[in-house]
Amino acid sequence: MLSAISLISGMLTWTLLEYLIHRFLGHQKKENNPITVEHHRHHREGNYFAPLWKKLLLAAVVVPLIALPAGMLLGFYYALLFALGLTGTYLFYEVFHKLLHVMRPLTSYGRWARKHHFYHHFKNPSKNHGVTTPLWDYLFGTYEQVKQPLRVPQKMAMPWLVKNPEPYRKDYLIISRKADAC
Repeated sequence: MLSAISLISGMLTWTLLEYLIHRFLGHQKKENNPITVEHHRHHREGNYFAPLWKKLLLAAVVVPLIALPAGMLLGFYYALLFALGLTGTYLFYEVFHKLLHVMRPLTSYGRWARKHHFYHHFKNPSKNHGVTTPLWDYLFGTYEQVKQPLRVPQKMAMPWLVKNPEPYRKDYLIISRKADAC
């Protein structure tokens, strides 16, 4: 039982970190830290993702900072499970986030997650910070339900949407610069 709790605690810890890093470091006004620089670029160039070496470097700093105190509190075995839950969910997040941008949705959750995430990108960057779950957005009051088609600037439109927009007309409206000015 404690094994499952350790693993799940690590997973939940990543989702909280995902939210906090995204909300408080990714969206600082001044680009005075590498996370803000990379995240601002991701918002300017929707299909840009920080290079793998930068993500691994950040993980190499963050995971030990969290896993070491966990090890002191829980012991090596449970701390290892906690760290596995944390890093496994982080890896899931990295793949999932990229797929949101580059691949059409395959499930109803995938369709919902894209709308939730792209609301953050194209409508209101102070809302919907969670990528893998809306849990922390609900708890911290930053959840915003997407009620109408999102207006997506043509230059930022996701490749899967540009290629076949018809199935997603209820979710997205690709707009040109001229239409945006109206």
